Amino acid sequence: MAYDNLIECTRCGSDACYIQEVTKDITIELCYGCGFQSNSVMKVDSDFLKEQMETLPDLYKSLIDEEESGKVWMPSFHSVDGKGMVFADGVSREKWSWGAAKHIEVLEIEKDKYKGAKYRADMSTIKHFPERDFIGALTYIGVLPE
Repeated sequence: MAYDNLIECTRCGSDACYIQEVTKDITIELCYGCGFQSNSVMKVDSDFLKEQMETLPDLYKSLIDEEESGKVWMPSFHSVDGKGMVFADGVSREKWSWGAAKHIEVLEIEKDKYKGAKYRADMSTIKHFPERDFIGALTYIGVLPE
């Protein structure tokens, strides 16, 4: 039976960790406290994690956390058409924050550059939020109400 629920995050202790059963064998977790995500197949030495490591930006790789159980947490990335995007932004594990940039419509003359996308991030609107204010970043781009 599929379910979704709020639980306590095993990474940061927040009570705003959303867990969802995708199948009877796979669950995903997204913590709205710290902004990190995990799932039941993302374990140390798993093929899934190895595939992720091939494509992740270096900053995301440096921010990955492992639990003693082998569970792995990584920063999330969210892009919501017409609203904006939230992403880990910085140069190292010690110097990063959540970046939030609002979307603007892609102009007709920009369609080729943005491969037909309807919206793009307007980096002139970027605002940074500390790790524990992921909800603030989502609110800034208009995904959550103020």
